Amino acid sequence: MPGIASLLNIGQKALNASQVGIEVTGQNIANVNTEGYSRQRVMFQDDLYIDFKPGQIGTGVQAAEIQRMFDKFIESSYNSKASSAERYNALYQSMRSVEAIFNEANSTGVSESLTKFFQDWQNLSLDPSSYPQRQNVLSDTQTLMSILRQADSDLDAIQQQANSYISQDVSNLNQLLKDITDINRQLAVHDNPTQNNANGLYDERARKVRALAEIIDISMIDNGGSNVTIMDKAGHTLLDGVNYYEVKLETNKVIKNLIPGSNFDGTVNFSGSDDFEYTIKVVNGGDVSSGSSAAQFQVSLDGGTTWLRDDSGAIKTFYARPDELSVTAGNLKLSFGQLSNSGLTPTGQLQAGDTFTIVPKSGLFWYQSAATPINITPQIYFNGQDNTTRVTGGSLAGNFQLRDYNVGRYKERLDALVKTIVWETNRIHSQGSGLKMFTDVTGTYAARGSDIALGSDSSGLTFSSKLSSGASMMYVFNSATGEPVSNGFLDFDASTPGLQLFDPSQHTLEDVAGAINGTFGNFLTATVVNNQLQVNAKSGYNFGFGTDATGLWAALGVNTFFAGDTARTMTLNPMCGSDSGFLNAGHINGANESNPGDNSTALAISGLRNKSVSIRTTFDAPTSQSLQSYYNSLVGVVGVDTENAKFNYDFENTLAKDLNSRQLEVSGVNLDEEMSNLVKFQHSYQAAAKMISTADQMWQTVLGLKQ
Repeated sequence: MPGIASLLNIGQKALNASQVGIEVTGQNIANVNTEGYSRQRVMFQDDLYIDFKPGQIGTGVQAAEIQRMFDKFIESSYNSKASSAERYNALYQSMRSVEAIFNEANSTGVSESLTKFFQDWQNLSLDPSSYPQRQNVLSDTQTLMSILRQADSDLDAIQQQANSYISQDVSNLNQLLKDITDINRQLAVHDNPTQNNANGLYDERARKVRALAEIIDISMIDNGGSNVTIMDKAGHTLLDGVNYYEVKLETNKVIKNLIPGSNFDGTVNFSGSDDFEYTIKVVNGGDVSSGSSAAQFQVSLDGGTTWLRDDSGAIKTFYARPDELSVTAGNLKLSFGQLSNSGLTPTGQLQAGDTFTIVPKSGLFWYQSAATPINITPQIYFNGQDNTTRVTGGSLAGNFQLRDYNVGRYKERLDALVKTIVWETNRIHSQGSGLKMFTDVTGTYAARGSDIALGSDSSGLTFSSKLSSGASMMYVFNSATGEPVSNGFLDFDASTPGLQLFDPSQHTLEDVAGAINGTFGNFLTATVVNNQLQVNAKSGYNFGFGTDATGLWAALGVNTFFAGDTARTMTLNPMCGSDSGFLNAGHINGANESNPGDNSTALAISGLRNKSVSIRTTFDAPTSQSLQSYYNSLVGVVGVDTENAKFNYDFENTLAKDLNSRQLEVSGVNLDEEMSNLVKFQHSYQAAAKMISTADQMWQTVLGLKQ
């Protein structure tokens, strides 16, 4: 019932409410510089009313709730943009290092060294017998190879650095998921909406979620309290309430996906390494064998968007072979074997539609259960589009893009340049002659086996695809007088009338040795040693090489200038490297003579400077341009990619900053406003105290009536 006691009650409640207001205001002021702190405010509510005449009389005020000022929609938008910004920030920062590798402002860059290489051959053509000039060719070639090798090594170092960043990101990702589930457990205990809002825990979770969004693209479904679900944009659940699912880095995984009814009990095996994933799709069912009944498959390096093609532009089809006949696709050697033993041929038939995914590097896998890892490694198709079923945002996406798509393409283009330099130079050099003839020679390129057709995918020969049918010429001389004693094209079947030419789809390394022995057996002995061709002259003879329409000499590394086929393995043929007399400037002419003044080979090699040659990679169609132009285009691509990364980062970061500013407008602490609130609550407190003092005086007056 209303009275003086009621006034005391109202005053006490007012004091308590004002004190809460002052405490919350003080909390806001104290955390003005705390990152991730959301401003709080007290929601006051009038207390119960009592029916009375002339009307209801209130019983005071209560601090009903301490609200956290936070906009979930803005925060969700911010996290999305922050993920994109961090992706391009990680990419841009590393691309600046990549760009420095291809800085052609340096006079000792690849472009300048390539120019010197061709100029040296031009200078040699002016004086073919000059040993000093021959030494210049060898010296500047060593410089070119060293610079190419260093560029490849620097790109490797950047990839290793990206691997380190990725490993750190995965570790931080899993820790953040664990931390958020721990917070959710605390929320389940402490949070009671409108009565006991656990605002501090909500702020801590929001900070963790922001950190998570900087690592990986996320979507968050908030059903209140601890009931939140966090997924990546592709829909893989990373966290559900108080449970989270680990993301792991794993290396060299093969994922098998057979169609219903397929009884294939084996798997695909691989050797080698690559920066791209391999998707293997069976297009014609069959067994795993060395015959024509073997299943056929195609290979994609971008998730099935494009497929490996041959030089004619047709999609390349491979046969499913056992381990001893593994086929070369891209940079990997592929074979099929049993799950328990790769060397054993599997049983069962491969069916059209069976697919296998090879991850020949470290990849990102999501584990919803221990038995079902899902590949979520960021992947970019060769048309530049993201694979949206994988991770597409955060620093993880940026570092994977750098490691695989960007640097992976640069390395392959650099190797394509090297491979073309090696092949085109060797193709010319292998048909020429130097100042000395051979008493013995060993090929620098090995086949996988001496009985495998050299042009097949199973031959293991680096340049097997360059071979063609035709004739290959050799010459034999008297070593004492230099007089020619024999010459001719290799006959691959002396028992058959007429000249039987080389056929790469049929003839093996043993066949080549047999053809040399059959054609020049009185003067030369050819053998296969360690799957390499070796030719030795018999006593009193030496030999040379001539016109070769097949590319056989260059493909086997016989009479060549270079050995190797990548920036890492490129080197001089040991014969040329140890004796410049075997550096070919001329050729053996129609009179069976090798003249010291002949410069035809040197001129042809120097002519490669401006000659359009065919260059291709696994992701680019064959292009016809000069070697110098191709390298310049690679430098241009690196520059464009760096600028694109910077532009995307600036754009996404600007949007993220704007959204963060909008969130701060809602949740940030404004000291002017808080000081105003402090004064307001202070006055309220003083007024409430005055009310209690007044009620006390009224009591004293009533008590004084007895006196």
